[in-house]
Amino acid sequence: MEWLDKMNSAIDYIEAHIGEKIDYKKVARIACCSLSGFQRLFTFATDITLSEYVRCRRMALSARELTESNEKVINIALKYGYESPAAFSRAFQAFHGLRPHRRAKNRHLF
Repeated sequence: MEWLDKMNSAIDYIEAHIGEKIDYKKVARIACCSLSGFQRLFTFATDITLSEYVRCRRMALSARELTESNEKVINIALKYGYESPAAFSRAFQAFHGLRPHRRAKNRHLF
């Protein structure tokens, strides 16, 4: 199960750096794989691509932060790597089905 330990170490690295631009080559090195090998292994093990995993985690964490904090949408968008609030808003809407400002406005409902 050594490969599983390496995969978990790679995921731990991703989680620790989720608010940054993630260097997928570095993640692959942590798992002792080539980038293409790691991406195939990751997809096999999780049934989603590496980039989809990162996007889903960022969307989940940003929704939680909007719900639990008083942070502005623009700050959360920048924290999770979006270059503009508009890009974040579109991605959030597509993922969660509502705009981020609506999520933040209705904190007490979640």
